[in-house]
Amino acid sequence: MKKYYKGILLLVLTLNFSCSKEDSEKNEPVVNLDPKVQLYKADKIDDSYVFAIENGGKNCYLLNKQGYKVKEWLFDLRFGNDIEILPNGELIAMYKQNVSPITIGGAGGIIRILNSDGSTKWDYQCADDEKVAHHDVELLPNGNVLFLVWEKLTPSQALNYGVEVANDIFPEALFEVNPQTNQLVWEWHSYDHIVQDTNNTLVNYGQINQYPNRINFSYNERTDGDIMHANGIDYDEEKDVIYMSVNFYSEVWVIDHSTTTMEAASNSGGNYNKGGDLLYRFGNPSAYNHPFGERFLFNNHFPNLIEKEVPGKGNMLIYCNGSNVNQSTVYELALPQNFELSTTASNEPQMVWNFTDPDLFYDKISGAVRLKNGNTLITEGDYGYWEVTPDKEVVWKYFGDNRTFWRGYNYNLDDSAIQNLGL
Repeated sequence: MKKYYKGILLLVLTLNFSCSKEDSEKNEPVVNLDPKVQLYKADKIDDSYVFAIENGGKNCYLLNKQGYKVKEWLFDLRFGNDIEILPNGELIAMYKQNVSPITIGGAGGIIRILNSDGSTKWDYQCADDEKVAHHDVELLPNGNVLFLVWEKLTPSQALNYGVEVANDIFPEALFEVNPQTNQLVWEWHSYDHIVQDTNNTLVNYGQINQYPNRINFSYNERTDGDIMHANGIDYDEEKDVIYMSVNFYSEVWVIDHSTTTMEAASNSGGNYNKGGDLLYRFGNPSAYNHPFGERFLFNNHFPNLIEKEVPGKGNMLIYCNGSNVNQSTVYELALPQNFELSTTASNEPQMVWNFTDPDLFYDKISGAVRLKNGNTLITEGDYGYWEVTPDKEVVWKYFGDNRTFWRGYNYNLDDSAIQNLGL
């Protein structure tokens, strides 16, 4: 055994000497890497920071590509789940209540805007026996805060919408709050947009595949009532729409944000004159019994619209967890310019680019963002981070030492958020 370790040590020393000699001959400096960096191709990576968010943890940190933390935050509550650094150096986060009235995985309930040092600037709670904020939160350009909400419907309440269930269900809603007044200024409820084919006495009765803008609440039946499990939102300022990742439907839904709350409860009004009905949806035509188009999402996270001035601007990245084949895939999609849903043709978007690998798989959380040089940073939830080129070459990998990661956001070294943190 000692001979084995001696041989390994000799091999390591030889390799280190050889590498150092080669680097010296090329006049290239030796890069000091944290051991968690398992792959590092210096000439091909994007030199930027990764904002690493430990899933359900109490800490997050900025990593450089050498694998070292350049700034870390520690909090008193666990994430539930999202936190982002804002352009002014402040942060916005969803936290878990210590005791949640609704115990579905991903429940949060507490939303905070934080000063750059992690102290609380604004605190808002959305958690009681009837509802709980969960997963994702976003600061809108108007200064308001948008977030996902689970709302409880009892079996008797669900019957009023033509939905027959044996237990409470928790469909999705969206709330928008003004942090200056703590007032709820806009809301959207999925139960206002049901189509069902069981009770012909109700106004929402119809043939499911003839109403692609409506939601079939009977697509999933779960004893825990978590029939949809939305897990991510992204706001498109140019189109004034919200993209929502609906994990248990394996879809992304597009919702008009230009509506009033009254219009959002109807099927008319707003910039697109469809009220709160779905403007567009993609990923799984079977969710609305649509016979056209091919399903390509099998559980999904992080509907990330590419908004910065980087390659692919205007497209969307989405992480397909790949529960059907135990292998995950990142897709880049060109969304239609005009949102329409056909009953006689495919509604799926154009695929521009994708990446997968036999070693890339996690059936939960995860995501992807586009980098300045055109590379894509991928969060594999139970591993860590990958960086891949447009040609699908893996150029950087960071192993999280058996931690799980909700997401990884990218911040360029000259981003205002970084400058305002004093880094």
